[in-house]
Amino acid sequence: MTTAAIVLAAGAASRFGGHAGDKLLAIFRGRPLVVWAVDAALAAGLDEVIVVTGAADLAGVVDERARLVANPDWAAGQATSLAVGVDAAAAAGHDAVVVGLGDQPLVPAEAWRLVGADGSAPIVVATYGGERRNPVRFSREVWDLLPREGDEGARSVLRSRPQLVAEVACPGDPADVDTREDLARWS
Repeated sequence: MTTAAIVLAAGAASRFGGHAGDKLLAIFRGRPLVVWAVDAALAAGLDEVIVVTGAADLAGVVDERARLVANPDWAAGQATSLAVGVDAAAAAGHDAVVVGLGDQPLVPAEAWRLVGADGSAPIVVATYGGERRNPVRFSREVWDLLPREGDEGARSVLRSRPQLVAEVACPGDPADVDTREDLARWS
């Protein structure tokens, strides 16, 4: 059984006040913001790391061990990026994916590892202080339930199919950098 990490890094960063590259490439504690999430996913030791790109060109920015997969329809919402990542994992023969966000720099490798290793349910979600956040593990058996359009991502599946969901407590901070103020606050 193999598991791929998927880092969603395709959005336009509209709340950041500029081009997506401004956000994902913004320096956070000495490195581009997106590098933190990709490096944590790589350090988790999963079988592959897939980075879904869109609005910003991340070639040459993220570690070359991660596979960049472009979402040409990124502007149509986060679900399209999730679909591109899951399709890439399916084509590679993976049995599960662990999905996280490129703008969550304080989610450590241990969170990716804990979620990826927990096979107690088809969907496993990280919790921080009892709150559900990313990353989230989806086994192949639930991939057809994931939305392929819109901006909600997989939250609708977690709400509509609670019997499929397990939680795992994780270390770290799931804060996502949406604005320049967020970047300054956590840097």
